Amino acid sequence: MPTPTKHRPRTKPPETRRDELMSAAERLFLSEGVAATTIEQITSAADVAKGTFYLYFSSKDDVLAALADRFGQKLLEKIKTAVTKEPAENWNGKLETWAAACVAGYLDSIQLHDILFYGSRPAKRDGLVDNIVIDHLAALLEAGVNAKAWSLDDPHFTAVFIFSGLHAVVDDAYLKEKRVNRARLSHRAQQLCSRAVAPTESGTPPAARD
Repeated sequence: MPTPTKHRPRTKPPETRRDELMSAAERLFLSEGVAATTIEQITSAADVAKGTFYLYFSSKDDVLAALADRFGQKLLEKIKTAVTKEPAENWNGKLETWAAACVAGYLDSIQLHDILFYGSRPAKRDGLVDNIVIDHLAALLEAGVNAKAWSLDDPHFTAVFIFSGLHAVVDDAYLKEKRVNRARLSHRAQQLCSRAVAPTESGTPPAARD
């Protein structure tokens, strides 16, 4: 008896269709480059009509913005998953885990990161100081302040300081090393975070001083 042919559903939930278009675009951007990728290629790879694209996006730039948001969400999910495994009272461990997960997430997707944030759209200053990863770190630092794990006058300021420094050291290592020593880089990033909240002789963390 012949095996029944499986037919794909004629319709899919809008969020599924949108995600499939984004994933098709992401694969093409990585393999062909943004400039060389056409909307027709994206819809063909997603197996939809060209008109379907415009139900969800107005242009390739619109897709890039959506992919950038998804990139941040996925990175944040990885960081949260790692941090929640630390004991509730281990605040330094949570901060160091945050740093290690951020480094790993960045390096794992650095080609996509560069396409989304550097290669195809002009960098925006607000993205460097106002994003969900910084917000999560600021909340973690605030919780540590409330638990008296460290003393910070402005957790958001410190979160921006840490995020910007970590971002820069990963870029520096990636540019200088043909093969990044992840363990060493992660350890150094963890040290950077710990020092940012460690009290000085005056009892004030370095990032909180005027």
